[in-house]
Amino acid sequence: MARPDVNRSGEMEVFVRVVDTGGFSPAARAGRMTPSAVSKLIARLEARLGARLVNRSTRKFLLTPEGSAFYERATRILADLEDAERGAASGEAPVGRIRLNTSASYGMHVLAPVLPRFLTRYPRVTLDIVQTDLVIDLLAERTDVAVRAGPLKSSSLVARKLGDSPLMIVAAPSYLEAFGRPRTAGDLDTHNCLGFGYVRSAKGWPLRDAGGVLVVPPTGRVQVSDGEALRHLALGGAGLARLAGFTIRADLAAGRLVPVLEDLNPGDREEVHAIYVGQGGPLPSRVRALLDFLAAEGRVT
Repeated sequence: MARPDVNRSGEMEVFVRVVDTGGFSPAARAGRMTPSAVSKLIARLEARLGARLVNRSTRKFLLTPEGSAFYERATRILADLEDAERGAASGEAPVGRIRLNTSASYGMHVLAPVLPRFLTRYPRVTLDIVQTDLVIDLLAERTDVAVRAGPLKSSSLVARKLGDSPLMIVAAPSYLEAFGRPRTAGDLDTHNCLGFGYVRSAKGWPLRDAGGVLVVPPTGRVQVSDGEALRHLALGGAGLARLAGFTIRADLAAGRLVPVLEDLNPGDREEVHAIYVGQGGPLPSRVRALLDFLAAEGRVT
C-alpha cells in the first residue's frame, strides 16, 4: 500500500510527460523541472513499483513492457481525473475530447448525418474522429470508442450493439450490361469480384446451394482497405461487390446499383457494435454521452 505522502497522480503526470515528449530533458522543460529532478522521480516510482519502466541511455529512451502497460493505465487514469474535475466544475455536463475510431462506411452513412445534433447537445465536447476499417488496439491508439462491423472476438473490451444490416452482392447496371448478369455461383468465376485487402472473419461470399451454403472467395483484380472504396468501385462499374445494406440503400433506390444473385442470398446480416474499454470503474461522462447518443441515433438497419 502506498504511503500517505506519495503523490501518485503527480508521479503519473511526470511519467506520462516523459513518454509523450520522448525523454527526461524535454519533459523537464515542459514541466518546469530540472532533468535530475525528473530522473530521480522516475527512479523513485520504479523503486516503489518494484519494476523498471524505462531503459535509458545517453541516446535512447525505450519503454519496457511494464512501462508500456503502466503508461496506458496512467493516461486513462489521468484523463478520468481531468474529466471528474471538469464535471464537478460544470455540474456534471460532459466536457472534454473524445477519440472515436469508426469504419468509413459507418462514418459517412450513419454518423455524419446525426453528428451535428450531438455537437449541439454537448457544446463542451470535442471529437477526434479517425476512419479506418482495420481493427485497432484501443489502448495503444488511446481511443475512447470504436465502431466496428462483424462478429466480436472475446476480449476485455465492452460492446454495445448498434444494430445489424443485410449483406448483398451488387453491381452497377453498366457493369452488367458489359459482362452479363451471373445466374449461378459458378458464374462468379468469370466475373470481377471485388474484395477486401485484409483478413476478415468471413472468408468469402456465402451463397445457398442444394447442400446448404457454399462460400465463394472473391478473386477479382482489385482488393481495397475499406467498404466505401469498395462501394465507389462498384458504382463505377469495376465489378461485383458484397456490401452491407445500410451503405447502399440510397444507391439501390436510385438504381445506381442493383442486387445480384438474391435468390441465393443466405440472408446473413452484419452486426455493428460500439466497443470501448469499460473495466475498472465508471466511464467518463463524455464517453457515456456518446455511447448513449449512438445507441439512440446512430443505429444501423
